[in-house]
Amino acid sequence: MRSRNKRHIATRVATLCLVTIVATGIARAETAAMVQTKPLPAKKTTPQQLYLTAQEAYKMLSAAPEETLFIDIRTRSEVTFVGMPGQVDFNIPFMFEDDWKAWDDEKETYKLAYNPDFINRIRKAIELKGDGKDKETRIILMCRSGKRSAQAARILHIAGYRNVYTIIDGFEGDKLKNGERAGQRLVNGWKNSDLPWSYRLEREKLL
Repeated sequence: MRSRNKRHIATRVATLCLVTIVATGIARAETAAMVQTKPLPAKKTTPQQLYLTAQEAYKMLSAAPEETLFIDIRTRSEVTFVGMPGQVDFNIPFMFEDDWKAWDDEKETYKLAYNPDFINRIRKAIELKGDGKDKETRIILMCRSGKRSAQAARILHIAGYRNVYTIIDGFEGDKLKNGERAGQRLVNGWKNSDLPWSYRLEREKLL
């Protein structure tokens, strides 16, 4: 009798453990899903809603490098002093430093001026890439943290390009909000994800 009761208790304990493990797994999966589906800040949204993290972009580029045009839209100063992924096809700045003349009080930095030749240079990049798809070419845009690339994607959408992805965490990533290092870009992004990059620039990639 005692042996039967022990087996019964053991079975119940094992069942409870299994239920706990399954429930924990479901909870973790739901938490992960919540993180992935967290709404983007408005400044990072685009009409086409084609979003990638830096890691997802790297996987896409690795799987189909010839079918994807990877454009780094940061300034020349950024790619020179902060670095650039080797996988980038071209650096086409969406904005330029305006000779360091105008100060932005809100952002506490120098203002940038829009590149009036941006769309023409994108067109040239597509020609050089030679995939023959023109405005259907799959384009991935990357900036510092995802805001400028969203702006550029909106402009390209208006110009008729229909397959424009943005890297939502950019090259440097988002800023920490708390702790001693709050304000530093250490949350995510290409560099923080340990993806390949270099300070070495290739002149032919600077359009």
